[in-house]
Amino acid sequence: MSYLLLALCCTVLPPQESPAKQPVPNTREFVSLFNGKNLDGWTPKIRGFALGDNHNDTFRVENGILKVAYDKYTTFDGKFGHLFYRDAFSHYVLRVEYRFVGNQAQGGPGWAIRNSGAMLHCQPPETMEKDQDFPISIEAQFLGGSGQGKRSTGNVCTPGTHIVMGGKLITQHCNNSNSKTYHGDQWVTIDMEVRGSGKIRHLIDGEVISRHVAKNDRILDAGCGAGRIALGLWDAGHHHVSACDFTPAQFEKALERAASKNAAVSIT
Repeated sequence: MSYLLLALCCTVLPPQESPAKQPVPNTREFVSLFNGKNLDGWTPKIRGFALGDNHNDTFRVENGILKVAYDKYTTFDGKFGHLFYRDAFSHYVLRVEYRFVGNQAQGGPGWAIRNSGAMLHCQPPETMEKDQDFPISIEAQFLGGSGQGKRSTGNVCTPGTHIVMGGKLITQHCNNSNSKTYHGDQWVTIDMEVRGSGKIRHLIDGEVISRHVAKNDRILDAGCGAGRIALGLWDAGHHHVSACDFTPAQFEKALERAASKNAAVSIT
């Protein structure tokens, strides 16, 4: 059997008026999209079945965790599944904590081993064909390591779409990030920052943005939450990091994380 375990939350960003006037990212409190109890607000769509048919209990909630599981399948048989949230967003940060456990379902394609993702700029589920594999979308791809070799996560895939990167039109279906490989069943936190029809960034514990900021630059993580990105930057060698958050519970978590790492990150 194979499981994908997820925790999801989202914060809405102010619209970006122009590249010269970028709003401060992540300044609002995160709101959990998953209530930890059931699938209220979510609708499954599994290939070969009608919208809303959660075939073989593929998507389920156990012990407060959202699981994607194929243990009740005799064989996978191309039954790709997606879970759609009730509301649409345009300017937001979607944070997902995930991990892969168990083995792949029998009959699953080799490329799909420990493979999941979040479909950004996705077509409405009501418009999907019954036998459609994937929704038209821009996907932030989550991959787990196989136990050996390199396998990046936080990649971008483009079912039915194309994107522009570095000023060039990209028609290749999947494009790898420069993340490290996450082997085993460890939890991974990824932030997907979406600026409407403009830029999309994938941030994994601060690693992605750390490659675009000089080590001696002063960095402010506004709306830092529990401090994952700020402290990820500290771990990556950026020692001029300040962080702030308006939510007392998140603020306290950030302070605890900083103390556990002996990180001299200014948190207010």
